[in-house]
Formats: sequence, structure tokens, C-alpha cells
Amino acid sequence: MRLPPGDFGVVLATLRARRGWSVREVARRANVSEGQICNLESGLRNPTPAVAAACDATFGTGGELVELAGAGRRGARSEDVVEAGPVITGYERVLWELKDIGRSTGPRFVTASMKSITRILTDAGQHAVGEQRAEIWLLASRFAEYTGWMAQEAGNPAEALRWTNLAVRWGAHGGDETMAAYALVRKAFIAQHRGDTYAAIGFADQAAGHPAANPVIRAHAARRAAQGHARRGDAGACREALERFRSHAAEVICDRTPHWGPRIENGNPRLIEASCMLSLRRFELAADLFAAEHRSAVPADSNSQARFAVRQATALAGAGRLDDACQIVEATLPVIKRIDSATVRAELGRFVEQARTLKARPGQLALIDASATLAIG
Repeated sequence: MRLPPGDFGVVLATLRARRGWSVREVARRANVSEGQICNLESGLRNPTPAVAAACDATFGTGGELVELAGAGRRGARSEDVVEAGPVITGYERVLWELKDIGRSTGPRFVTASMKSITRILTDAGQHAVGEQRAEIWLLASRFAEYTGWMAQEAGNPAEALRWTNLAVRWGAHGGDETMAAYALVRKAFIAQHRGDTYAAIGFADQAAGHPAANPVIRAHAARRAAQGHARRGDAGACREALERFRSHAAEVICDRTPHWGPRIENGNPRLIEASCMLSLRRFELAADLFAAEHRSAVPADSNSQARFAVRQATALAGAGRLDDACQIVEATLPVIKRIDSATVRAELGRFVEQARTLKARPGQLALIDASATLAIG
């Protein structure tokens, strides 16, 4: 088995994240305490030979964890405190890997790991000093932000808001106020999904005008505002917000500030425009835009592909092309079941609502009914 890069603690955390195991589960399987696992992952302690062997057996790494632990112990006592810098770098890699896993498999495989690593980082932040203290709190803030997003994907907006507020607090501990601006974008998204478009637009406007907002946050805010105006039926305001999104997204290319939320470079303006046209009920135009952009412009992760595929199907159903719409949904349902995303299920519910306005054949009715069941969750 090829180990991921990093020291023993980072590798242990990455392996645990890949399995979707909690700290408690690893401790149980390795027959060690939860505290030992936390100390190893945070880099506060080096593993003893016995603990390294137990972890190696737990993950089936064929002696590689034992060898890695031995390399880390050379020239150091097993109880030495490990330098925090490599730990921060390692956990940054773990965060990116967890995000990739979450985008492809949904929240259930990453949430436990996100929460436990966040506990490790906040505990370390309380004991760190100097620049490393700020770096640890900033990293904890990024973990909390993504944990909030996974809570939203799991259909728990209250938990999403709780984690988002923690991210704001921990970002401030690290001297970065931009999370406070991005939190308003997240609140706009949550309001949008509960159907409160006025609140969604209000939060988006607040985010755009926040003193700490950077081009990334202003781009996210403009996107949310555009979708909110579209759902209200205000085509003019929607167009203006789309133009702001394009302008701010262009700035992001050269921007080096922290990138909260989804990658702006993955937010293809034409796909976002297509989504807005769908909300404006301009179905033919939306269907044409999706058809032109879908294959080449949708990010490769399963969540994005499923989300835009269902939107395309909804546009086709609105244009009266139920055969084409049902073919897309039938091909996408297995992915939707696998990732179990509340936001994708909401999109599927919109498809069902639109499809049921049309006269459908028995096979199409069965597919629509299956989609309705899955949309409920």
C-alpha cells in the first residue's frame, strides 16, 4: 500500500479520513486511547513502536507505518513535542484531500474526520504561541467552514450555521476577518434553499459590501444575488449580478487571498447563467446553454456533475422535451443515491415538479416517481 505524503501524524489522519473513521473508531481498532490518536495526529507526540505497529495492523499498511514512525524517531525521544510547522502543512493537504472526497462521495465519508481534526487543531491552537498560533487557528477556521458546508449537504442548516459561526470566531483568532464576510454568503445560500429569496439577496449584498470582502467573496456574493433575483423573476437585476460575478471572478485569477468556499475558477459563468435562466423559466435558452457547456465546462467531481445534469433535465422538461430530460435523470440517479447530497436532492425535487406538469408515458412516470422518492431523502 502506498502511503500518502507527510509525517506519521498527517499520514495517520489521511488514512483515517479515507476510511471515514472517527478517532474513536481508530482507537478501538488499534486498542489504544483516543487521546493517543489525537496526540499522534496533531504531532504533539511521536508514536512508540508498539502503537505504530498497532496502527499499521489497523490500516493494513504492511509495515510502512512502522517504518515511517522509526524514521521520525531517529535523533529524537518518543516523548519530544514535534514542530508544528510540518503539521500545519500536512493538515492543509489533508483538508484538500477531504474536500476532494466530499465532492465525490458526499458528507457521510468525511464529516467524522473533519470534526475530529478540528478538535485537534483548536486544542493545539490554545497551546501554541507566535505566528504558528495564528496559522493553526486559520487552518481550524477552514476546517470548520467546510464542516459547515458538509452539514448543509447533509440537510442540517442549523448545524451548518453553527460551524460557520465557529469558523468566523476561529478566523478572527488567527487575525483574518474575511471569514466573517464569507459567512454572509453561506447564510445567503441557506436562505435560498429554504425558499427565502429576499433574505438570500440581502445576505449576498451584505457580503459584497463587507469591509473584509475580497474578490473571491464578492464573486460568491454576486452569484448568490443573481440566483436570488432569478428566483424572484427579476431578469434585469439578475443580469447585473451576473456581470458583477464575471468581473470579480476575473480578479480572482491574480488574487492570493484565502479562497473560502468552492473554487471560483470552477464556477463557469455560462453554467451559472443557464441556472439563472432556468429559475427565470426561460427553459429553451437554459437548455441550449446547458447543452453547449455541460460536457466541457462542468467540474469533474460527482456533486457538480449531478447538480448540473439535473438542472439541464429540468430545463428540458420545461421546454417540453421529457424524453431527453428523463434520459439524463435516469443516468444520474445512481450518482445522486451515492453522494446523498441535500442540495442535489433539492434540484431533483425541482425536476419532479416540472416533469409532473407534462403528460408522461408509464416508464417516464415510474422514473419521475422514483425521483420524487429520492428527492425527499
